[in-house]
Amino acid sequence: MEAIKISEHVWWVGAIDWGLRDFHGYTTSRGSTYNAYLVIYDEAVLVDTVKKPFMGEMMERISSVIEPKKISYIISNHAEMDHSGCLPEVINEICPKKVFTSSRGKKALFDHFGLDNLTAVEDAQKIELGGAHFVFIDTPMLHWPESIFSYLAGDGILFSQDVFGMHLATSKLFDDEVAPYILETEAKKYYANIITPYSNLVLDLLKKWPSLNLDIKIIAPDHGPIWRSDTKSIIDWYKKWALGTTTLKSLVVFDTMWKSTEQMALHIADGITSEGVEAKVMPLYASNRSDVATELLDAGAACFGTPVLNGQMFPTVADVMTYIKGLKFKNKIGVAFGSYGWNGSGIDMLEEEMKKIGMELVEPALKVRYVPKDEDLKRCVEIGKSVAIALKERSGGNCA
Repeated sequence: MEAIKISEHVWWVGAIDWGLRDFHGYTTSRGSTYNAYLVIYDEAVLVDTVKKPFMGEMMERISSVIEPKKISYIISNHAEMDHSGCLPEVINEICPKKVFTSSRGKKALFDHFGLDNLTAVEDAQKIELGGAHFVFIDTPMLHWPESIFSYLAGDGILFSQDVFGMHLATSKLFDDEVAPYILETEAKKYYANIITPYSNLVLDLLKKWPSLNLDIKIIAPDHGPIWRSDTKSIIDWYKKWALGTTTLKSLVVFDTMWKSTEQMALHIADGITSEGVEAKVMPLYASNRSDVATELLDAGAACFGTPVLNGQMFPTVADVMTYIKGLKFKNKIGVAFGSYGWNGSGIDMLEEEMKKIGMELVEPALKVRYVPKDEDLKRCVEIGKSVAIALKERSGGNCA
């Protein structure tokens, strides 16, 4: 397997995970990459490693450029296992002079693997490593406590670890080789499911950006394509998503047992679209939680529906609400709805969960016993219209 040259002194030596379909609950329908980078000036530096099962692929790519034992230094920007999983074995094999990481990374890598003799770097610290000039940027909680960026001054490359990345397995390594709609779709999905809880920190980073005074020609993340032609787009997308900018779109997310809640969902969606607002219907028997999160990122509204099972929300609905709560979305309105047989407590629970995640409820929860009658379905249409009207009234504020 061959390394791919990305600048005068830098090669991509990562691995492609074509078969990955789940990343801790996030569906990765297009697989992923684990990007590692080999920097060669007077001496060689390895920036990040790969998930442990892919170490052989990385070492093969390194060997196509240089004997691995000639690597003098390693930089670990992020201690998550998909980027540090083989780090202990790599250290043992190449015996580098030093391994650099953040002070928090030093602790994390010790706690993970028992690694010691690591060198901690500070925010804005500049280090020359065998003719290569690096600047380190502290980015805690983007998206782990120990995360840092490293910037290679001579080549203008920002190694941004998980930030500005995406889960996308592709032999087309660069942004200008991938269809623009795929780039935006997968970047949006990655942001929604990984970065959203830290949006305030993204905004802080973007405010800090000009003061860093870095001449960034290439952004090289740890997942997905390398941004060499259009670094502006990914930065603009991050700003938009971090601000919580929403569109005139409402999700209708539900599961159903005997199609009663589904009938309600379809009529609510019809009411939404009758007011000129886009409705995205997402039955949970056919939609994964991470797809719901992706659509919710820029949706201005979301209607959640559940049947009641043993006095509780339906399990798939409870699952998606738990997942969404952790992502801390902002600027959403909506309504809860559902059908029940013995008691409607599960629908009440859903409404409470929507409140807990900060959603503004347009109407009280709509509960229908057993199969909805014509008047119930008419009420569903009216509820949908209410959501759409409320969303349009807000469109002068956060909606794009």
